[in-house]
Amino acid sequence: MQRVCGISDVEPAAAIQVKVPNGIGDRMAVVIVRDSDGSWHALGDTCTHANVSLAGGEVAEGTIECWKHGSPFDLATGRPLALPATEPVPVYTITVRGDDVFVDVDSTL
Repeated sequence: MQRVCGISDVEPAAAIQVKVPNGIGDRMAVVIVRDSDGSWHALGDTCTHANVSLAGGEVAEGTIECWKHGSPFDLATGRPLALPATEPVPVYTITVRGDDVFVDVDSTL
């Protein structure tokens, strides 16, 4: 688990991109999402349809929508819920401890 941000860095119904070192020394883009109900999620930050960041997308009702073509991704499973995306994004283990948010990019859900 690696600290990626503080809870005050992400407003409810919003997302940010963080770069997280993985087990092989690379830094990978992860989108940290705080849903409108206050739940936290960590997903791969690249839309599987258009290779763009999901962090700029709208967060609502358990989804994040790709800003470029509108595919919503389920925050719990990473699955796309509508076309044009057909492949899921990875979902990572996320933990909130106190004011800190931690992600394990070496462990997918």
